[in-house]
Amino acid sequence: QVQLVEAGGGSVQAGGSLRLSCVVSGYRYSSKYMVWFRQAPGKEREGVDGIYTGSGVTFYADSVKGRFTISQDNAKNTVYLQMNSLKPEDTAMYYCAAGLYVSTWSSPSEYAFWGQGTQVTVSS
Repeated sequence: QVQLVEAGGGSVQAGGSLRLSCVVSGYRYSSKYMVWFRQAPGKEREGVDGIYTGSGVTFYADSVKGRFTISQDNAKNTVYLQMNSLKPEDTAMYYCAAGLYVSTWSSPSEYAFWGQGTQVTVSS
């Protein structure tokens, strides 16, 4: 059974930093797409950062480029999202997702497995 467990959310002031983690278990394939999505109230879920764990190639949304960094620790089956220079508009529930055959990395429908989410709140 595949499980994704996120951690690291919280409340910070604008300009602050947080690091999210996503631990993956039960996934039989070591090479896969791991993506962080976020969803604010009343808005669609959007892809923020992604990584293909086999090659380490990363993907970023324009809204977070230069501020957020995705990384992986294969030994720990963990993907991280380092978020710096946080803005109030970054406030959302953050989810990690895993998928094997992905054509559009930022499309939620491409991913079969999801974590339960971790809340990030940025105050001005």
